[in-house]
Amino acid sequence: MNSLMLPERTADAGGSMAFTFGDPIPVLDRRELLDYLEAALVGNYYEPPVSLDGLAKTFRAAIHHSSPIYCKLAILVSCFIPHRALSRADFEAWALDDLVFANAYLERQRSRLGSTLRLKPAKAKYVRRGKDLDQYWWVPGWGVEQKFPRGEVFHLMRPDVNQEIYGVPEYLGAIASALLNESATLFRRKYYLNGSHAGFILYMTDAAQNQDDVDNLRTALKNSKGPGNFRNLFIYAPSGKKDGVQVIPVSEVAAKDDFLSIKNVSRDDLLAAHRVPPQLMSILPNNTGGFGDVEKAAKVFARNELEPLMNRYRSVNDWLGEEVVRFTPYLIE
Repeated sequence: MNSLMLPERTADAGGSMAFTFGDPIPVLDRRELLDYLEAALVGNYYEPPVSLDGLAKTFRAAIHHSSPIYCKLAILVSCFIPHRALSRADFEAWALDDLVFANAYLERQRSRLGSTLRLKPAKAKYVRRGKDLDQYWWVPGWGVEQKFPRGEVFHLMRPDVNQEIYGVPEYLGAIASALLNESATLFRRKYYLNGSHAGFILYMTDAAQNQDDVDNLRTALKNSKGPGNFRNLFIYAPSGKKDGVQVIPVSEVAAKDDFLSIKNVSRDDLLAAHRVPPQLMSILPNNTGGFGDVEKAAKVFARNELEPLMNRYRSVNDWLGEEVVRFTPYLIE
């Protein structure tokens, strides 16, 4: 939420200034444009409705966003049975693109006799779907375009309600929580790094101090920030009064930023979006009751999440006419 700050100078000749804050402005008020644009046609190919570069940057914005994806990926890779045309490493890269971008591509490389030699994953971040939907383009940068052989690319995508050209991640609604989690962490890190919190007010009323002394004191306070902060400060005021220099403590910012609440709430949002039990991610419970039996949670997770994922990846077998993607059962001993 953004707010509009309107400064108003008071009628006091001393130069005092008061600030008023307007009504909150929603930061997601422009997302309806996405519903109208859907996938825009740019030259020979369609642009995705969601920025793939933005999804890649958001992937590591919060630990509770990337960790559930890596948890699913690790289990899928452990159950995958390598094939001569699709190695375990290639499957891992292909599955990671699907979990992050909701789009995953496999390029079929043929032998001289026309048989399938290899299924090579193409980075979903740089693949675009052409005006002819069976034609795909490799676009690694601005002005660089290269055609894939027609009909030789398998596109695995998650369906979207607004368009049918690209897939859209299921966790899209939780990106705001991931960014909030990141902002809270960065704020706290800068808080400790800079030491620029309002810890106290140094109040000087001693008339014996000249302007040079005040300037030197101001410089010393500024230099106490950053590395080596929270240092002691010595003030020498000859012929000063008892209350000429006062230190007035104020409330700490750390007690007002709700850091733990923001981290916990955003974590719950992200785990709900990815539907991964917290027991499988080494998250410690806040209550005495805990999260429950980890084996039961893992079995439910395997039935509700892993099996549908495995079935989606098996769809390449129908396109290829050969059973390339196979999995062993996810067993908990």
